[in-house]
Amino acid sequence: MSQKRSSNNGKKVLMVGLVAGLVGGGISAGTVTYLANNQPTMQSSSKNGDVKVEDSKVKGEATATQAFNKVSGAVVSVINIQDTNTLSNSRLFSDSDDDSDSKSATASEGSGVIYKKSGNDAYIVTNNHVVSDAKELQILMSDGTKVKASLVGTDEMTDLAVLKIDAKHVKDVASFADSSKLQPGESALAIGSPLGSEYATSVTEGIISAPQREIDAQNEKGQSLGKATVIQTDAAINPGNSGGPLVNLAGQVVGINSMKLAGSSDGTAVEGMGFAIPANTVTKIISELESKGHVKRPSLGVSLVDLSAISSSDQQDKLKLPNDASGVVVMKVTNGSAAKAAGIKQYDVITKLGKTDVKDTSSLREALYQQQVGDKVDVTYYRDGKEATTTVHLTEGE
Repeated sequence: MSQKRSSNNGKKVLMVGLVAGLVGGGISAGTVTYLANNQPTMQSSSKNGDVKVEDSKVKGEATATQAFNKVSGAVVSVINIQDTNTLSNSRLFSDSDDDSDSKSATASEGSGVIYKKSGNDAYIVTNNHVVSDAKELQILMSDGTKVKASLVGTDEMTDLAVLKIDAKHVKDVASFADSSKLQPGESALAIGSPLGSEYATSVTEGIISAPQREIDAQNEKGQSLGKATVIQTDAAINPGNSGGPLVNLAGQVVGINSMKLAGSSDGTAVEGMGFAIPANTVTKIISELESKGHVKRPSLGVSLVDLSAISSSDQQDKLKLPNDASGVVVMKVTNGSAAKAAGIKQYDVITKLGKTDVKDTSSLREALYQQQVGDKVDVTYYRDGKEATTTVHLTEGE
């Protein structure tokens, strides 16, 4: 999920999802091969030419190694297979509408973690953007076994997805830790498949840079999804790590890796800024995805546009707003919706939902999703220059 956000100093930075793109020949390992084949030969300085090798003075397993061993068997690679027609625009110029020659190819690879076994099924959590547009999903297990997976449910808002595989292939299941207890400076491991399954079950170590970092989230189309609260870490994560676990030194999953800060628009390099969805968010969302295939969220039933997109003259002459107004303009009200029942009309300008001032569609969505389906909430709006308030009985969104 490619995302843009603005840092505190006003510079635009690029937030990139961590799926490893494999379209058109896969990932080149040329640089790795070159380095491997051109290492300098070790020279001995001893008289007889022998190099002395001592026993390691490190005794027992390191704490990080113990944590890795506890959870690594539950970490998998997620392979997204799509039609070649989806991956290429060449079919737009074809003289035939016959899709019989359509082929499938690996579109991307990400990571995932097995978190549950129930009867004959085992469940995997990964990112929504890892499985997006997939015709088929395959799972590469930690022992190298490749199995088919079915999609249980997805949630674009939190960038999470749940997959299901046959439990007979599963030996290890990961456990979650309470992410609200994380502390800055606490050690963390990122496990996954950077650059794809060729490097499956790679582990990097870092710290928790910020347990609760608020960032601007966008979907793959660049549409704002409002604010997202994530874990910031400096553990190295790369394309392909998406959906893999961020783990504490007890081997518990504290987050699901989702994106990293790649750099600013002016070319400023950025190092060690990765982000993970907190485990407490993950556990709540995957429970709903398992039971319903989607996340139940409240809806007003309106189409909106930011007031800032409306010219100043139209704000005053047509909407009859005061000079300092901010909010969102209702462009369409769906029949049978909560907004329709509450009397909200086209061209009303919503300025407040509950106790939250509405500045744009992102802030409205954020305030709305703090409510529950069935709640009643006050909505303040302007109509023909007059401020009014109505109570909306929230219904479930599509």
